[in-house]
Order: sequence, then C-alpha cells, then structure tokens
Amino acid sequence: MTTISSSPPQTFAQKAIARAGGLDRVEVGQIVDVRPDVVLSHDNTAAIRRIWQQFGQARVAIPERIAITLDHAAPPPTARHARNHAEIRAFVREQGIRHFFEVGRGICHQVLSEEALVLPGQMILGADSHTTHFGWLGAFGAGIGRSEVAALWATGELWLRVPESMRIVLEGELPPGVTAKDFALRIIGDLGADGGLYRSVEFSGSGIAAMGLESRMVLPNMMAEFGVKNAYVPPDEKTYGYLAKRLATRYAIGDREMDRSERDGPSTPRSLLADLKALALFPDPDATYVATHVYRAQELEPYIACPHSVDNVVPLSAVAGTRVDQAFLGTCTNGRLEDIAAAVEVIRGRRVAPGTRFLVIPASSQVLQAGLERGYIQALVEAGAVIGVPGCGPCMGNHMGIPAPGEVTISSANRNFRGRMGTADAAIYLANPAVVAASAVAGRIVDPREVVEG
Repeated sequence: MTTISSSPPQTFAQKAIARAGGLDRVEVGQIVDVRPDVVLSHDNTAAIRRIWQQFGQARVAIPERIAITLDHAAPPPTARHARNHAEIRAFVREQGIRHFFEVGRGICHQVLSEEALVLPGQMILGADSHTTHFGWLGAFGAGIGRSEVAALWATGELWLRVPESMRIVLEGELPPGVTAKDFALRIIGDLGADGGLYRSVEFSGSGIAAMGLESRMVLPNMMAEFGVKNAYVPPDEKTYGYLAKRLATRYAIGDREMDRSERDGPSTPRSLLADLKALALFPDPDATYVATHVYRAQELEPYIACPHSVDNVVPLSAVAGTRVDQAFLGTCTNGRLEDIAAAVEVIRGRRVAPGTRFLVIPASSQVLQAGLERGYIQALVEAGAVIGVPGCGPCMGNHMGIPAPGEVTISSANRNFRGRMGTADAAIYLANPAVVAASAVAGRIVDPREVVEG
C-alpha cells in the first residue's frame, strides 16, 4: 500500500523565513540564516557605519539591497545632525548605494512603499522598529538593531528565530468615523503593549479586505507597539495594482522589456501583475496559531490612547473635553493623503482654536504634492495649521513641534510614552486623524461630529 504524506501546514512567517533562508520549510522556534531583500536604515546610518567599520571591510557586501532615507531629523535642526547627514551622503557615494532618499523625500516606510522597493513575499529588515509597516504589502518586515544591520552590510545574512503566529480577524466594514487607527488601538488596549511579543500577527477577514490600502498600512505599523516581530496583511488585487503602477512609473517602462540587471522586480509591463502574484505568500488554511482574536467592525468606536502608555486605551467619550495645546497630524502611521483629507473634511471653513497649535507634516513629498493639487494644503493653511517638511517631525522629539513642559498634545503618531516627543513633563494622547483635527478646532479633545455638525 502506498502512503501519501503531506507536509504540515505553514504560517506566513514560516513561508517567508523559509524563502529568505533558501529552505523548503521551517519550524516554529527554528533558527534560520536569512538573506533579506532590503536592508533599511535612516539617520542612524552614520552610527551603523562606525559599527560596520569594525569588520575591516572596504566595501559593503550588498549595496544593491541597502536603502537609506534621511527623515528623522530632516532638515537637520543642529550642526551635529548636519554633520551626521554629511557623513551619510559621503558613505552613500563611496559605496555606490542607489536607493538613497534625501531630506524632504519623506519617512522611510512611506518612501520605500511609494518606490515599490518592497514586494509581496519579500523580507525587509530595518534599523527602525516600525519596519513591521511593510506587512501591508504582504511582505515580512521586522525591526532589528544597529549591530544587526552592520552585520548585514558585512555579510548579507542574519539569523532569525521563526516566531509563533497569531491571527486577528476583522469582520464587517468599519462604521463612519472609525478608522484602522481605532482598530489598532483597540487591539493593543485589549491585549496589552506586550501582547504580541515576538509573534507574527496575521490580519484577515472581510473588514481587512474592505479597507483601502492607506488604511491597511496603519495596522502592521501600529503592531510594533504590540511587541510583534512582524505583521502581515494578505495582498490582493488592490495591492498588486498599486505596485504594478509604481513599478511601471519607477522604471518608465512602456512596451519594452527590461533587462533583469536593471532591477529586482517583475520582468515586463504585461507581466507585472502575474509576477507580483507569483511572489505573494499566503498561510495555509489549516496552519497552527497560538491565538485567534475576532473583532466585529460595527462594535468598534473612536479610541484614545492616554498618557503615558499606548495600551492605556479608552473610548473617546471618556476623555472628551481634555484641554489641547498642540495637535499633530503626521508620522509613518497616519501622515498619508487619506489622513490629510480626513483632517480637511473637519477643518475646512473653520479655524484652529486660539491657544492651540495644529502641526501637519505629510509622510512624503508625494503626499505633499497630492495634497497641494487637491487643495488640502491651502485649506489647512487658511485654517491656521502649520505645514512641515515631509519627514518624522516631532514624533521622536528631535524638532519641529516639541511641546513645552505641562502641555498636552493630541497626535496621530504611534507612541506616547513619557518624553517621546522630547519633553518628559508633557502629555501625549493618540487618536485618529479626524479626532486630531477636530481637537485642534475645539482646543480640547472632541468627537469630530460635534465640530462638523455643531
């Protein structure tokens, strides 16, 4: 009698790590040497370079896989930051690194997405904790330390432990006024800031499929605050279409076929979609998960993460009326065009409240350009908002919006621990973009409907 054996089912993380390690399959807990498709760094590149120099190499091993963005202190607020940037530019020229993005291009996670440098099923490791962001593309994105990035520059390889996986399912479409940011805050509030520690989170359900791409980006980005190794959103026709358009624009391809040496992406204009779909990885239907959490979209509402922890989450109504000195719209979590559009819908024809500042920083130059073309930036300026250079801005307390001691900021960012924005004696509340804009108009935390309908 012939026995037919089948391999045990695999999660997305298992499949992605196996592919990056050149293996047929891997097991949870296994240590695997991987070769990532992209290695990311930003203003911390200069510090990484000093670590890499200890290897005694004249050249990095993988210049074609390195991506560097100047975004965390852009433009540089001090002479020290300016020297740091100059050192990075010299390193880029010396090593022949093609994927380099200057001050003003925008935040690394947004820029690499726009440039289609990360594709479904690929692995990106970066010296930034929010590298989980690239899960929105169906990729494996993970944040690593500076020493690990230096090792990748030197060898092109790094070991990873295959994480356990958990599923988060969203059923139904989000109601009006409720966003992906609210869903992410609810998850973290329910399960704790360490609830996903070193796990791979897989999102699924009709609610995820119904989301637009910019909303999907919020989820894996915010999961860095949940402690995860990576987070994954299954790619679909929306994802493939976005990437195909970006790739075609990036390489200016018409009907000609591109030589494989020109780029790492798909082969010809006509086969872009097919090639992207072939790259995609999906978990097996009967894969094993340590936990599954199911949410119903209609039961969600706007939420606020209160000082000084991202899992200190309450319904908006619980903190409505809290005074606001500064409102900040931006960051890699919520600085995209749909976020700016949501703010404009609330603020158009109104004014920022006296005694309150409203700082808006687009996530990239492309977002800024689109906002200008649609009249969003004009509407914001007319309302009294301040527009900043595309980049991270005050998110990590470098510059461009650091609060004074005792002040309260409501922010669309992803972190609110004490001192995050540069001032220990300042409070940070996290909310969705419409709530941030409405609070800027009211001078207090408020439901946007109160502003729009009042």
